[in-house]
Amino acid sequence: MRAIVCPKYGSPDAIVLQEVAKPVPKDKEVLVKIHATTGTSGDCRGRAFRSPLLYWLPMRLFLGWTKPRQPILGVELAGEVEAVGDQVKRFKPGERVYALSGMRFGAHAEYVCLREDAVIAHMPGNVAFEEAAAVPFGGTTALHFFRKGKLQRGQRVLVYGASGAVGTAAVQLAKYFGANVTAVCSGVNFTLVKSLGADEAIDYTKEDFERTGKQYDLIFDAVGKSSKARCQQALAPNGKFITVDGQGVAKERAEDLQFLAELMASGQFQAVIDRRYPLAQVPEAHWYVEQGHKKGNVVSTVQHGQEGG
Repeated sequence: MRAIVCPKYGSPDAIVLQEVAKPVPKDKEVLVKIHATTGTSGDCRGRAFRSPLLYWLPMRLFLGWTKPRQPILGVELAGEVEAVGDQVKRFKPGERVYALSGMRFGAHAEYVCLREDAVIAHMPGNVAFEEAAAVPFGGTTALHFFRKGKLQRGQRVLVYGASGAVGTAAVQLAKYFGANVTAVCSGVNFTLVKSLGADEAIDYTKEDFERTGKQYDLIFDAVGKSSKARCQQALAPNGKFITVDGQGVAKERAEDLQFLAELMASGQFQAVIDRRYPLAQVPEAHWYVEQGHKKGNVVSTVQHGQEGG
């Protein structure tokens, strides 16, 4: 099969398209024929090995000391079950699924094997593979931090970095849970975030939200570029600040994928896709993601049996 391989830590130029062995599912594994995957900020950090100093040593030991232990990156995917192990009961060949492989990576390929009890769920029938692949990372991350922040109906919630993968998911989920949502992003993305449910939008290039005089019950930094100290004036009494940076790794749960699938099926949650690249152009996708200006998600399509797909 074809896969994007990262033989060493470095720039996007370090990753290349190669022919590698097609995986074979074990007794409790599912073999997924991938039709779409994504390029995320997490993929870029793993490829370049960018880690907070506090976690540098354990992450190096886990990911690989001199080069990635798992050379095939990619954490989000959508596709079809091609085969299952003898002990698999939840999935059958031919079923459409989407998944989050997490630190196992492996999604930048034509096929991947996942454990039946991994973060994998059935796709809704009205959603395309590209759309489904763009949901797991942002959706499960936002759900994790909203649980951490104990989001409640009627609260005033501010999402900082509202136009990114996590931010676009957070705006939609906060609104679904009954919050009044303020989105912080650049002015060019106002139409996008309001279409996702934001009640208000603040252009961070022109205005500091912490100096508007407004206060919020929950401030969610979806890009890891703010701090509680900076946001103190904007927090209501007993207000909470949560951030994707430095507050632990988001817990990935299969039940969250099932929940998101139900929301997608009912039209209450949508994937936001900025650009699409064929699998062979994953390096270009990484370059684009690293610019830090993507709207939502960057998707890579996998065309089986086609050159450059």
